Amino acid sequence: MAARFTRRNVLITLGKAALTSPALGLAFALLSCGGSSPVAPAPPGDGYAGTDDQLLEEIERAGFLFFWEQADATTGQVKDRALAGGNDTRTVSSIAATGFGLTTLCIANQRGYRASAEITERVRTTLRFLLNQMPNVNGFFFHFVDMTTGARAFSSEVSSIDTAILLCGVLTCRQHFQDAEIQSLATQIYERTDWAWMLNGGSTLSHGWIPESGFLAARWDNYSELMMLYLLAMASPTHPIPASSWRAWSRPLFTYQGLTYVTAAAPLFIHQYSHAWFDFRAKRDAFADYFQNSVTATQAHRLFCLSLASQFADYSDDLWGITASDSIRGYAVWGGPPPIGPIDGTLVPAAAGGSLPFLFPQTIHVLRWIRGHFPAAWTRYGFVDAFNPLTDWYDADVIGINLGITVLMAENERAGFVWKTFMQNPEAQQALSLAGFTP
Repeated sequence: MAARFTRRNVLITLGKAALTSPALGLAFALLSCGGSSPVAPAPPGDGYAGTDDQLLEEIERAGFLFFWEQADATTGQVKDRALAGGNDTRTVSSIAATGFGLTTLCIANQRGYRASAEITERVRTTLRFLLNQMPNVNGFFFHFVDMTTGARAFSSEVSSIDTAILLCGVLTCRQHFQDAEIQSLATQIYERTDWAWMLNGGSTLSHGWIPESGFLAARWDNYSELMMLYLLAMASPTHPIPASSWRAWSRPLFTYQGLTYVTAAAPLFIHQYSHAWFDFRAKRDAFADYFQNSVTATQAHRLFCLSLASQFADYSDDLWGITASDSIRGYAVWGGPPPIGPIDGTLVPAAAGGSLPFLFPQTIHVLRWIRGHFPAAWTRYGFVDAFNPLTDWYDADVIGINLGITVLMAENERAGFVWKTFMQNPEAQQALSLAGFTP
């Protein structure tokens, strides 16, 4: 994967096309294969015999198994993706997957999924490697790295947003583990990050930097998963950016079937990621109540999927949800509204899983339905990344970030543990204050 062809580059290109020509996105959906294939009627009920909490427990345990088994035991770096049944031999890690993994280790320790001493030592190993051995540029890390050496992979960029996801995991560990070394390592990793450098002379943060040509042209200047990035940067005790940067990115309004909310032409995950750590409930800034905004965005996405039922017979109240994921054609940046990407009837469990706190009855129903009626969609690490009932295609892989957002949001829905833990960081509270949040 070249530096100019990251997940985010694909998202930007497709998003701009969809915004300027919504018909283009719809054309992708209508021209995709499998649209008229019938779906065999499912047996009555949702097919899952357990309680909602039992399913969430299964999701969290299985997700933890991925983050434990598919990480390098000597570096702690987590694979970007792996075979859904295990026994994967690939060696490429993503720093975002490692950030989700560190947070999942906190959850696993809290819930007793493995011996506390083993989990604590894995966290120490990971943080030591990040601080002392992993290549970095002014505290920022390359998006993709070799999991055993930390060396840059795929000519990838030094990524601002993926570093932010990693740091959210680092700071969650600092608060959860009452271990002096973990707390010291985490603080040093966070405080080393030079956020002012990533501004590159502007008022908004750059998407990243590559050794061959310097800063990427794209900036974080439009609503997306960027909130955690700006909040971490503003609250840095060593290299902060001005609080005015919070007001520098745009918050465009979009209306779909009577629902108006702040969004961008991007997959559903942009309404999920920052909310995995920062608790935006019952508070707002001068512009929006972002938690309620994600509730509305999830409602709109559900209605959007239902609107496609005449083209894709599997989409219904029981089965809906599309976000950036694998597809039969490879990795796809898709979703809506407005329509984005080659929608073909594929279901992405992380769309519902990452939205559990926003629309619980509807999202847990989808996950129960998948678990009950599509046994091939559930593997060693939980749900496969994506599957298509219309073509009987099931992804062979799971992807770390999609598993991660599902695990974290399942835990937040169950007990609010990630929110409670992360928000104990004084920088998290300071960040919300700097951004002007009030009850």
